[in-house]
Amino acid sequence: MHDLTTQLLAGTTTVLGMMFLLWCLHLALKNAAVVDVGWTAGLGILAVLYAWLGTGWGPRRLAVLLMVGLWSARLTLHLVARVSSEPEDARYTEIRARWKTNLGIKFFAFFMFQGVLDLLLSTPYLIASRNAAVGVSPFELLGALVWVVAVIGEAIADRQLRAFKADPANTGTVCRVGLWGWSRHPNYFFEWLIWVSFATFALGSPWGWLGIGCPILMLYFLLRVTGIPATEAHAVKSRGESYRQYQREVSAFVPRRPRG
Repeated sequence: MHDLTTQLLAGTTTVLGMMFLLWCLHLALKNAAVVDVGWTAGLGILAVLYAWLGTGWGPRRLAVLLMVGLWSARLTLHLVARVSSEPEDARYTEIRARWKTNLGIKFFAFFMFQGVLDLLLSTPYLIASRNAAVGVSPFELLGALVWVVAVIGEAIADRQLRAFKADPANTGTVCRVGLWGWSRHPNYFFEWLIWVSFATFALGSPWGWLGIGCPILMLYFLLRVTGIPATEAHAVKSRGESYRQYQREVSAFVPRRPRG
């Protein structure tokens, strides 16, 4: 059993230390996409640390560890495979072109910022790891159910896109297979739903309302910053009118029946 300060100190030093090492690696690889691997892995590492150092009810800490750890492990392995087999993501090549000078320092700040985001976004499972109440609350049951739906949905979306890209006949075309025919970014939607599940789970603990800001922050980043805007800007450049038609007919985020 450890106090809150110990948990936060362990989490901060571990995640920022990992981001520093990944920043060094990106200099050697010339591939800033390794930060995506670190961001995802960092959240899983924080779940392990918080569960291990937490003062809460054992089964609840185990649930936090499994929910975050399994999600993080699956997505981390997916990102490792992508980063190791593909050129640097277009988002980062565009950032390089925009920043132009002092790239090492600027990317260092970027990597550290991603580590700080990990610490902020881990608030729901930090809160849950300190809840000593015995028994499961309705919020925790609902959060676990949403988590199951979200993880399955994201895995299906990733598998459908991976299979589509693996077919040479699809080169240069827009994926409309399965979930991708109902949402232009079903992976982002289910990713966001996972954060909803974490926040919902935390509502079963004292101060759990502090975790509500996490899915709100994730939604902002996905819709306005590094998610959909950057991905779609690149898609329009590479696929032109076929992607613009896709934009007109298919929902950007929430899956729903396509128009037309």
